[in-house]
Amino acid sequence: MTHTAATQAVDALNPLLRGELSAVETYDQSLSKFEEYPAAAQELRRIRDDHRETAQLLREHVAKFGGTPAGGSGVWGGFAQAVTGTAKLLGPDTTLSALTKGEEHGAREYADVLEKGELPAECRDLIRNRLLPRCREHLANLDSIRSFIG
Repeated sequence: MTHTAATQAVDALNPLLRGELSAVETYDQSLSKFEEYPAAAQELRRIRDDHRETAQLLREHVAKFGGTPAGGSGVWGGFAQAVTGTAKLLGPDTTLSALTKGEEHGAREYADVLEKGELPAECRDLIRNRLLPRCREHLANLDSIRSFIG
């Protein structure tokens, strides 16, 4: 792999990593709203843990291509926390809506990176076969959580 290709990979993967770190922060912040809904809280913790695992995979890929993995969620994390914090004041349904919007944003980010085609094959395969399907699964799971709180 050329230096330019490695740099492009790092430049594409680090924003995805920041998004995953933001997701972990957002789910952590949201969990308190679901204390009276144990099944919903359990599923939200599982989704959060998926995001932690994904962040670790992305860190490893960034390092493999010679980059320094992002250490925080950046601007998106602050925005996501503000949205979720506001939603938490309004109730679990609004919090689920905010989490859903975050998952939709993440899925779009992964799809956009795939569309650009600037990643090495192993990164494209990881996103196409594991990370993007995981986002879609999270969306379905968030929708099913509504039945736990309804």
